[in-house]
Amino acid sequence: MLRQSLRLIPFLLPGLLLGGCAGQPAVQDAEAAAPQALASGDQKVHEFELANGMQLIVKENHRAPVVVSQIWYRIGASYEHIGITGVSHVLEHMMFKGTDKHPTGEFSRIIAEHGGSENAFTGRDYTSYFQQLEKSRLPIAFELEADRMRNLQLPAEEFAKEVQVVMEERRMRTEDKPTALTYEAFMATAFKVNPYHNPVIGWMDDLRNLTVADLESWYRTWYSPNNATLVVAGDVEPLEVLALARRHFGDIEPSRLPEEKPRKEPEQLGEQRITVKVQAELPLLLLGYKVPVLRTAEEPWKAYALEVLANVLDGGDSARFSRELVRGEQLAASAGAGYDLLARHDSLLTLQGIPAQGRSVDELEGALRQQIARLHEELVSEEELARIKAQVTASKVYELDSIFYQAMQIGMLETVGLDWREAERYLERINAVTPEQVRQVAREFLRDERLTVAILEPLPLNPQAAADREVSHVAR
Repeated sequence: MLRQSLRLIPFLLPGLLLGGCAGQPAVQDAEAAAPQALASGDQKVHEFELANGMQLIVKENHRAPVVVSQIWYRIGASYEHIGITGVSHVLEHMMFKGTDKHPTGEFSRIIAEHGGSENAFTGRDYTSYFQQLEKSRLPIAFELEADRMRNLQLPAEEFAKEVQVVMEERRMRTEDKPTALTYEAFMATAFKVNPYHNPVIGWMDDLRNLTVADLESWYRTWYSPNNATLVVAGDVEPLEVLALARRHFGDIEPSRLPEEKPRKEPEQLGEQRITVKVQAELPLLLLGYKVPVLRTAEEPWKAYALEVLANVLDGGDSARFSRELVRGEQLAASAGAGYDLLARHDSLLTLQGIPAQGRSVDELEGALRQQIARLHEELVSEEELARIKAQVTASKVYELDSIFYQAMQIGMLETVGLDWREAERYLERINAVTPEQVRQVAREFLRDERLTVAILEPLPLNPQAAADREVSHVAR
């Protein structure tokens, strides 16, 4: 959600997901240094680094006189620890409460006054703030973001209100939503040490006990130029953007960033299962296998093979789950698969489904497990792979229509510690995946000793809740 907690689902790079390799050396902030540029079709990407460590990436796109400015901070829920979970998200809310120069409400008012739009989101591995404006208004975005990078006010009365807002958001979006509550319990069961154990919005007790001092420490530690990537995409001249960035951000002092401790998940010793019993209309089944991602895989091709595998199961109406379980056997009202290629830590390859009317969770689980067994035993057909690769190619074309999305790819990749160039390599790497590689990663990672299962077992709705549901259904 924007201006609220957002668990950004690993968005699909050219149709699926993205990730990358070690970053290339950035051009240093020296007058004699030429910008590093790489052609991206008829567009070019330029990299710079300011003297204070701030990274600037500019992507030219001259199709329309607009510009997108995004600042990405390498801080999110996966950096938090028990006791202060949710602090990144609450701080994101407070970033709109003003500075001495721009009081509460002024940031949004100024952007709107100049015909632009702005917002922000918090994810597991990053927090991002963005504006979209007519190209001549870019200095306004830079001035405002530079001001609140170091001059944010954290008034106690505003903090007290925003914490209540976030707590209510948690009630509405998690605690009052059976599927969200089940997913939260599922992740907390699957991971014990890996920080994806914690929800982005935070645990309720941590939110109740969060203090202004917690936010102040978090802000002073992580909101600094040497922990930020500024991405600009649109109808701009790179050297002009560089000069503008120097003018507004160049004098901001860097901070001393803490050394992040490893939080490696211990080996799982057997299948894990939980049952969540809450008032709900329908049951839900979740299966999650612990898998590496592009940043953690010993061999990058394995991450791409897992990406393809997820799309074999759930890559559109012609994929196996939709074709066989939903329309074919009519075991599932819905079924899906997901894989977070772009993550800082190991993640899960998830399968989820809702049984069709008259079918049980046990039947659906058996069918999902049979799909995994089939991947262990049989090679994916060349026709299936061709379908997936065609979808990727088509998505790559559509992707070029969105300047915002292109900037987002760059920012997300760089902020999780990957190389933005992986976006350019994604199509090639997906096309290189073979049926043998898909089977190999299925056998290596999709095993019961890496599996967590969560089942939402619905309790009867109380009469008032049922009446409320009926009213809402009629209203829709």
